[in-house]
Order: sequence, then structure tokens, then C-alpha cells
Amino acid sequence: MYKEIHGWVGIVSGLALFIGFYAGALTMFEGPVQQWASAPPQLAPSPSLERTPELVEKVLAAHPEAAAGYTVNLHIDATHPARVTWTVAEDEHAAEHGHGTVHYASLTPDGALQVETRGPSPVAQFIDELHRQVGLPLDHEIAMPLMGAVALLYVIALVSGVIVLLPSLVKDLFALRVGRNVKRMWLDAHNVLGLFSLPFHLVMALTAVVFAFHDQFYTAQGLAFGRGGPPPRAAVAPAGDGASLPALLSPAALAGQVRAAVPGFEPLQLAFSPRAGAPGGASGGDAAGAGWVVRATGGDPAYGIRTPLYGMVTADAATGRVVAVDYMPGRQDGWSATVTSFFALHYGNFGGTPVRWAYFLLGLAGAFLFYTGNLLWVETRRRRERRAAAEAAAAGAAAGAAAGAVGAPDQTRATRILGALTVGVPLGCVAGTAVTLAAARWLGDGATETLHSLIYHAVFLAGTGWALWRGAARAGWELALAAALCLLAVPATGLVTVAGSPGAAGPVLVELTAVALAVLLAGSARAARRRATAGPRDSVWAADARPAPLRPSGA
Repeated sequence: MYKEIHGWVGIVSGLALFIGFYAGALTMFEGPVQQWASAPPQLAPSPSLERTPELVEKVLAAHPEAAAGYTVNLHIDATHPARVTWTVAEDEHAAEHGHGTVHYASLTPDGALQVETRGPSPVAQFIDELHRQVGLPLDHEIAMPLMGAVALLYVIALVSGVIVLLPSLVKDLFALRVGRNVKRMWLDAHNVLGLFSLPFHLVMALTAVVFAFHDQFYTAQGLAFGRGGPPPRAAVAPAGDGASLPALLSPAALAGQVRAAVPGFEPLQLAFSPRAGAPGGASGGDAAGAGWVVRATGGDPAYGIRTPLYGMVTADAATGRVVAVDYMPGRQDGWSATVTSFFALHYGNFGGTPVRWAYFLLGLAGAFLFYTGNLLWVETRRRRERRAAAEAAAAGAAAGAAAGAVGAPDQTRATRILGALTVGVPLGCVAGTAVTLAAARWLGDGATETLHSLIYHAVFLAGTGWALWRGAARAGWELALAAALCLLAVPATGLVTVAGSPGAAGPVLVELTAVALAVLLAGSARAARRRATAGPRDSVWAADARPAPLRPSGA
């Protein structure tokens, strides 16, 4: 029974999980991807922190909408190319989700204000969105519950898979039998990968459920404890008048105050925003809450953090007094630290570079796990159909029918379609992410998340459609070779275009990883072609699949 559960649950969720794991593995190096894809900045060199108040004053005078909230970057790099940035949302929905046009400001050598909307490429953010929504091109509010359902199926697949493996656990624990029995080899690889990465997969599955039903959990807690709903979203402050801002501490002084108050925490950004009731802030707050706050984002290597890249501490912008540490590494209470542990375990943002590399490799291995699971299901269906045909032939012989060779049944339509999807969806995903990443350099200022989504899904759907048209056997090696060429487009693009951080280690890492994946796919294409031409003729993976002779039992 558990074998049936494991097979069907894996089939329903496996293809979506492949996309989630492959894209999730790439997000382990979101910073290097950002460096590789981003165009060289056109802004003047950023002013020192001591001159930043002058820059802020000129920004607010020329762009009063920035008084709704602006950010001072303490460290300048490819991801944060300007000292001061702010976002102008096109509507309330965009503002609620932090989307809009980002403006970057600096000072020219003669002290004039310089503002651009050209910034880091959005391709890294798109790949992260692909990971979080398991490839579903839907609104976030619709995609997340669906992703949660996939994650719940994922938990069931993990538990049922362990139960199926238990009877042969000791005998097959380290077995990897490579030989003519290809199904046995894939089964051994699937079992070894699944068992030894089981803790990682349990963490991913359970934390994904938490993320997917985040609002629903808070609503249930609110109903249980009297609040009646999810935590309220922060009010979006309207555009204000820069002249009405209160006296704020300088960024350098605020950074020093935060470091002194929270030893070990290194702030990277200071995000200024008015509280409700403050000048330029949202109306309706009481006077006691009036004022400006600054959210210092950064990290402490000794603790896990709430987001993929940083923790956060909130302070009064006028005095530097710390007012909230719910997101602050090392200063959280038991509840907040527990919630943060879910995020830290999922994002792999603890333990530094070794853990990120481990998560990257485990993510790729997880994607391979779902691929092998689908392969095994298709092969099991083939053998089950052959067994049913043999039993029918034996029954006919027992009833007096002429005994002799009987043709094995053709592959069912469901098996053929699933085989094609098993090839098309994963390889379409690999090719699509590679093409949209390479396109980031060529698009330059025209790059948007929407455009990257269109490029990815065009390639993805083309790969999936090709597999359905050509069949699993032919498309298996054709798409693997095509995906390898798409991956090689990344280093090829790097050779003929210029990134924002030429000579940096991040872009080189991206290109070397693309080459390594291309080599693996080229080897896979060769193996798939050999399997198509020399494998069993009644297999869905055979290029000219045809029924194999089958004799009834006892004939």
C-alpha cells in the first residue's frame, strides 16, 4: 500500500518539486548571479558616509516622494550600486509587495545630484520567485497555497518512501548496482540519495509548508488568542515633504549606535521610514508613536537569520535607541528565535560558505531524486503491463487457446505522456533558466521580472511541447543536448559582454558552474541516446518502441 502511495504522490508532485529544487539550488548563490547579470553602473562613485546627509537632503528636495521611505547603503557592491535608493510603487498592490521603480542616487564630483533607475538585474529575483512558486506563473496569493499542497504531498512521499525501503534497508543501504539492469541501477541511486539526504528533505518539506500557509497559521493563532486575523501589514506612507522631516542622526552615527547596542551585528543597510502620525507618514497614528524609524539590516555570523541574506534591528532614527529586535540575530525571544530557525534552516544562511555549497549540491541531488522517481514509476508501469499481458496469455492457454508467442501490449497513453513530461519539464526548466540568465546581459536597462518570466516560460513550454511531440526516447537526448548548449550560452555571453563586477569571483563561479552542468547534461544525452537505440524495445525510452515477444507461463 505504501509503495502505491509513494509512487502516485511522487508522480503528482515530482515535476513541480524538480523546478523548486533546481531553482532553489541556484538561489544559494544569488549574490554571484546578481554580479554576473548586472550591467556596469553609470552613477558617479558613491559619496562617503560623512557626505551622505548632503545627498539625502538633495534627494528629498528634488524627489519629495522619497520621503515615504528611502534606504542608505553602507556597503556598495553590484547588488547595491548606489549610496541612496528609494522605490516608487505604481499602485497599492505593488507597494504592499515591495515592487515598483527603484531609483538610485549619487553625487557627481562637483556636488550635483545624479539619479538613475538603472540598477541590478532582476533575474536573480525571478529565479528565487521560480523556486518559491515551484514554477507556477500565477499571482503569489494563488501560487503559495498550491505550493503548500505540493509540499504536503512531498512530506507524504518522504514518509511512505522510508516505509517502503525499511524491509531491505540493511541489505541495500550502500548498494549501487551498475550493470545491464538499468531499472535496478536507477532504484539504487534513488534509494541512496533519498535516504542519506532525508533530514535535508524533511527540513525543506516542513519549512515550505510553514512558508506557504504563513498567513493562515497567523489567522488561526489570532482567532485562538483573540486577535482575530493575521498581523497587520505596515502602512504605506504617502509622499511627504522633505522640508518637514525631523532632525535625524546621520547614517554613520546610526550605524555606530547599532553596533554599540548589538555587539557582533554588522549593519549593511539603513532603511528610513516615518511611523504612523509622523510628518510625511501615514495618518491616524497617535502622537506617542510619531517619529521616524530606521531598520538596520545586516548579519551576525554567530546566529541564524530570518531572511536569505540578512537580519534586522529597528531603532529610533532620531536617537538611535533600539526599539525592536524580533528579527535581530542573537537578541530574539524564544518564539521569534523558533520562527527564525525555520527560515534559517530553509535558506541555509548559517555556517557560511560550506553550508551554502552543501545546500547547493543537496538541491541538485534533490532535483535528480524526483527525476529518478518518475523514471522508476514509468518503468514499473511497463513491467506491470507486461505481467498483466502474460497472465492473460496464460489464462487463455489454460482455457485451450493456442499457446505461442504473444505480443506485449503497447505503452499506454498515460505512460507515454508521463515519460515525455519527465523529460520535457526538467530539461525545459534547466534550459529556460540558462537562457533567461544569459539574456540578462543583453537586455540591459530593458530587463524586468516580467520579461525574464516570458523568456523562461517560452523556452520551458517549447521544451515540454517538443518532448510531447517527439516522445520521451528521442526528446530525452535531444533536449539534454539542447539544455547543455543553453548552459554554455552563459559563459559565452560572459566572454563578449561586460558585467558590473569584471574580474570578481562571483561571475567566474557562475560561469564555471554552468560549464560543469553542461558537461553533466552532455554525458546524460549520450547515455539517453544509447538507451534509446540499444535498450529494451518495449520500453517507453526506446526510439522505435514496439511490443516484445511474450510467451505465456508454461508454454
